[in-house]
Amino acid sequence: MQSKTCEAVTRVPVQYRCASPRSTKQATIKFNLLKKRPRGSTINLAGGEAFVETPKLELAALMLTSTLGDQFYRPGDAAAARVKQLVAQIADKKFSAKAALYARKEAGMRSVSHLVASELAHSVKGESWTAKFFDRVVHRPDDALEILACYLATYDRPIPNALKKGLGAALARFDEYQLAKYRKTRAEISLVDAVNLVHPPHTEALRKLINGTLAPAETWETKLTQAGAAAESDAELAELKHDVWAKLITSRKIGYFALLRNLRNVLATAPEITEAAIAMLTDERLIAKSLVMPFRFTTALEALRSSGLPNAAKVLDALSTAVDISLANVPRFDGKTLVALDGSGSMMGRPIKIGALFAATLAKANDADVMLFSDDARYVSITPRDSTLSIAAWLESHCASAGTNFHAIFQRAKRAYDRIIILSDMQGWIGGHAPVTSFDAWAKKCSATPRVFSFDLAGYGTLQFPQRDVFCLAGFSDKTLETLKHLDSDQAAFLRQIESIEL
Repeated sequence: MQSKTCEAVTRVPVQYRCASPRSTKQATIKFNLLKKRPRGSTINLAGGEAFVETPKLELAALMLTSTLGDQFYRPGDAAAARVKQLVAQIADKKFSAKAALYARKEAGMRSVSHLVASELAHSVKGESWTAKFFDRVVHRPDDALEILACYLATYDRPIPNALKKGLGAALARFDEYQLAKYRKTRAEISLVDAVNLVHPPHTEALRKLINGTLAPAETWETKLTQAGAAAESDAELAELKHDVWAKLITSRKIGYFALLRNLRNVLATAPEITEAAIAMLTDERLIAKSLVMPFRFTTALEALRSSGLPNAAKVLDALSTAVDISLANVPRFDGKTLVALDGSGSMMGRPIKIGALFAATLAKANDADVMLFSDDARYVSITPRDSTLSIAAWLESHCASAGTNFHAIFQRAKRAYDRIIILSDMQGWIGGHAPVTSFDAWAKKCSATPRVFSFDLAGYGTLQFPQRDVFCLAGFSDKTLETLKHLDSDQAAFLRQIESIEL
């Protein structure tokens, strides 16, 4: 990929403008084309022309894609700053609250939902719905701790009454096990601190928490810690760990995400419980309840592939089955579909893992054509009989990791399609302008009038098409896949799904 230099600009919504070196001839071509086509309304983070999303759509995209960690074009603090700007900009504060609920409950996004809750606590006063929102956005006890920590770090005291009331109601919902599991005694704000700050309604579980009589939670972490403390030799430690994993798996006292994260350790320590672990991995109810993001399966896959453990092959098969179960809501489209996966340098890491998995799933479900694009674009052959994970791994391994040329999709497309699904971080820059004219030329040549589904896998906040001409989605979850079913006839389905949440 060509090197880029970055200079700060004040144009909203972009925090940084990254300009790619271009020749004088390229600049002249760009100037001439600007006279004949719809002009983009902003410059994206890669320095290319783009279209601005509406604030609501951009916030929803960030809510479903941003873990507030560093991204290729934008450091984590810039993403957090943009979320704050959007919450302040959107007059409909209920929408921001609904987006946070959707992100937390349907997609399992934690940090960004905490940030939005904190911002709403500061900016919304005297509304009857806020306390109910603060209660509902808490999915686990530590959500309340993180929201409080975020608010106090940003705005200090006093804590708004609505925030106290809502978080207090949430804490009163949890039983002794849940409170013990997330007491967070070493955190900046512990669960005891939170109770003292928000004064929740009395429960017996909270009383035991405060007076120190709450029994330790029987979690896999505490059990392993206890095993380590009790062992007097390495051999005894190995035996105790074996007993802990065996009991946790056979009694199903371990969460689905924890099982995925520890699969390698489980197989190495207690290989005889492989079948029990596989039964958990492929349990449809556990998968639906866990809210585990699909890319987590690929993380477990990589750990097992490099493990060399005797039972790894069986578990790899189970992981493939589990991924297929987690993507059971993939729609079956009539007609012909093109899936275009962005394999450029900025997509490397989490976005390409999500995109490759999504592309593999759509290809299997719909017998779709698949195209990889970067500096250029090319068709790739997918065998539907292959497993979803093996197809995804192959796609990821064949990415060019170079520049981002959206024009190439339409320059290389050989036929008409009923729909085109683009999986990208939307940071096109090759050619200098958005691919509106390239799309129009292909559509005219092939007499095509496709629906375009644009999946923003990084939430940077810009589009490669005018919003009115594209179905915009962000992130990757069962709810996102379910939304796809409605998009053939309803462009606003994604936002309407958020709007439909009651407060």
